[in-house]
Amino acid sequence: MKNPLPYSYLAVEGNIGAGKTSLARILSTKFNSALVLEEFAENTFLPQFYEQPERFAFPLEMSFLAERFQQIKLEQQRALENQQVLVGDYIFEKSLLFAQVNLSGAELDLFTRFYKLINPSLRSPDLVLYLHRSTPALLQNIHTRGREYEKSIPAAYLDKLSEAYLDHLQSTHNQRVIILKSDEIDFVNNPADLRFVMDLVQQEHPEKVLVLNP
Repeated sequence: MKNPLPYSYLAVEGNIGAGKTSLARILSTKFNSALVLEEFAENTFLPQFYEQPERFAFPLEMSFLAERFQQIKLEQQRALENQQVLVGDYIFEKSLLFAQVNLSGAELDLFTRFYKLINPSLRSPDLVLYLHRSTPALLQNIHTRGREYEKSIPAAYLDKLSEAYLDHLQSTHNQRVIILKSDEIDFVNNPADLRFVMDLVQQEHPEKVLVLNP
């Protein structure tokens, strides 16, 4: 089967509540690709972190680091063996970005050492599509999906994460990155918006950050 994309590994990213998992699922179906989704619901530290962030930040970030590494490594190998395109709903760098927001001092130093040891073992996505939503839009999505442990996420925390993502992606070199302003985009219910996104990721993009609206 002909590859519907001009590359073999696409990662959809975004802040909490940006819609990255929904879009990754849709694109995987449309492009008949392998799919890797973050298994955050299995992490027992996550609800505890939102209740007591200072106490549980380090075990949360270390557990996510291990889980993401194992999952991406396995799915990359499977996609290669089956000659499939791989679509995912996160980048491995997410681990470091969240750690830089949630950790400090010796804990951040230790985390960063582990991250740098294992990161070279993974293949980076050929294209990162970042869904950039405003904080009010993120909070609305978080409220709508109704996960109990997310209801207390403060706007300031989402602001910090958005800033961390944008700083990282805008300084990335030798990787195709699209930053898509998506407050007004409904790729789940609006076929025209979905078609716009599909056309966007099927194009050959230069190795620079693009900030786009439909």
